[in-house]
Amino acid sequence: MKVELFVPCFIDQMYPETAFNTIKILERVGCEVIYNPEQTCCGQPAYNAGFWDEAKVVGEKFLNDFSEEHYIVAPSASCVGMIKNGYNDLFTNSVEHNRCRGIQRNMYELSDFLVEVVKRDYFGAELVGTAVYHDSCSALRECKIKDQPRQLLANVGGLELVEMKDQETCCGFGGTFAVKFEGISSAMAEQKVQHALDVKADYIISTDASCLLQLKAYIDKHQLPIRTLHLVDVLTSGWANI
Repeated sequence: MKVELFVPCFIDQMYPETAFNTIKILERVGCEVIYNPEQTCCGQPAYNAGFWDEAKVVGEKFLNDFSEEHYIVAPSASCVGMIKNGYNDLFTNSVEHNRCRGIQRNMYELSDFLVEVVKRDYFGAELVGTAVYHDSCSALRECKIKDQPRQLLANVGGLELVEMKDQETCCGFGGTFAVKFEGISSAMAEQKVQHALDVKADYIISTDASCLLQLKAYIDKHQLPIRTLHLVDVLTSGWANI
């Protein structure tokens, strides 16, 4: 199976190892990974800020950078949600309408792809400790992803997955929301981290680097005894011991 990889901006610039780990997982399940080095952004920052004309220009490039022939996988529910939903606002009844629909049908967040398409949920990963899974707004509400990451994490050796209070509440990032409403955003991050600490979690795990960046900033500022990890990095942890 050939799979095209889309690497989101946050991961490309701040968590490149997560991108490489995504390739490792896809190759482990037998996929031939295709990476187009000309790819850039999906257009979500401009779209969320209300600059739809600018977002459409970036979106047109995305549609040209990927094909309708293969699955397209990204380690980010946020970007997948933008392409599957936001592109409806940008390209419905446009000259790119049909091509956009083809791309949307092929677009998958990694955990959804592994569980629902490849039908694999065990990768020999090992991570000792207690973790909470943070349901990002994009994963839960836009991509309808809830059970897939938990199914994958349940098969990580040594990891105890627990639920926390207000499990489905936003972390406060929300793209430009964190900039426009800094005080509210920080308070939401504080609440999310505190709920994780209340259940004695060692890790906060999510499908979205943007959420993890938001939570890590609060954790680092207050020097709290908890770490943030992307789901991809958890699924490839401990592989050297296999």
